[in-house]
Amino acid sequence: MSKTEDLYNEYLITSMVPGFAPVEVERASGTKYYGTDGREYLDCFSGIAVTNAGNGHPKVIAAAKEQIDKLVHCCTYVYYSPRAGELAKRMAEVTPGRLQKSFFSNSGAEAIEGAMRLSKHFTGKNEIVALTHSFHGRTNATLSITGNSGRKISGGPYLSGIAFAPAPNFYRCPFGSKTEEECGERAANYLADTIKYQTAGNVAAFVAEPILGEGGIITPPPNYFKLVKEILEANDILFICDEVQTGFGRTGKLFAIEHYGVEPDIMTTAKGIADGFPLGAFTATPEIGDAFTVGSHLSTFGGNPVSCAAALANIDVMIDEKLPEKAATRGAQLMAGLEKIQANNKLVGDVRGKGLMIGIELVKDADKTPAAAEAGEVRRLCREAGILVGVGGSLGNVVRLQPPLVISEEECARVLEILEKALADTARNL
Repeated sequence: MSKTEDLYNEYLITSMVPGFAPVEVERASGTKYYGTDGREYLDCFSGIAVTNAGNGHPKVIAAAKEQIDKLVHCCTYVYYSPRAGELAKRMAEVTPGRLQKSFFSNSGAEAIEGAMRLSKHFTGKNEIVALTHSFHGRTNATLSITGNSGRKISGGPYLSGIAFAPAPNFYRCPFGSKTEEECGERAANYLADTIKYQTAGNVAAFVAEPILGEGGIITPPPNYFKLVKEILEANDILFICDEVQTGFGRTGKLFAIEHYGVEPDIMTTAKGIADGFPLGAFTATPEIGDAFTVGSHLSTFGGNPVSCAAALANIDVMIDEKLPEKAATRGAQLMAGLEKIQANNKLVGDVRGKGLMIGIELVKDADKTPAAAEAGEVRRLCREAGILVGVGGSLGNVVRLQPPLVISEEECARVLEILEKALADTARNL
């Protein structure tokens, strides 16, 4: 056990399982982590989809260092901060549809809470509808709209006025649908029933991730969000799109909702917004954004000048280096390789995702019995071979690939090679 691990055990409050990922990171660059033990690791998790532009991108680091020499903190919501104003304008330029006005926070959970609050101010309503299998944060309010019981243990009581509709998960479709289109239609229809029968008719907003990350990279059918948007508009309900994990090029588009041709009323972002610097945001149409009045909302550290400077540089990198397009290309390479592995490995039940947000669901048999322990074993074998992957999903059986968007063709080929061996070795023990 290392000195750092001793310090963690004795002085840090964590919920980490001992030995969960015994990698002590000393430094990072691009797609690589370098351990204090001298080992090099290919990062295929990006700090949970954060360092999308790569670890320590030179342009992002340079922008942050320049800003540090000028101003570190002034409170963006007490004084005028030039970087916050510039970033808000840039967000208006790159986000979909009529989204224009942003509020900056420190994290994704804060962004979601702020978006919920804004939706209630604008509509005068007080209920929220969310999805099962969803994850929106670990504060009391965001856990209240999280549809994953494993994340909610010992955290209640939670907020009232919350209803859940089934996630549009074709692989485990609760309706037994035979096609993706049918699954999307039935899930949308169930949402309509949820609004009609499970609420008091006072719903301010529907909150959903365009791809459910912690739920297991659940990728909704192509027709789902268009049908949902029609239902929401018919009921005067806002759509809050949670792009905290899917945003900033991760899925092959700058924002994942662009795959579905739907415009949100409010969008939340964080994680990849500043390539590792702490920052979150919720962005709304002008009329919704103006619903806050004096004292409605504030954040001491939100919109920190250094984080905003990093985010501005990060957006330029995304566009100038065509990182969403690279994510689409490298994602297609990984998906094609994984589908070949799936055809020859009984452990692989499903491969899904978009761009460089990919989930490999592991099952023990034809009945789709979740293989959670096996997913952990695959992660361990990959780590020992120098590849860092994630494991998640509501059933704990999904291997997650979410590398920096700068990953190369050669590095993706190595990932496939290591994964194929790890999956094969694990399958032999079934």
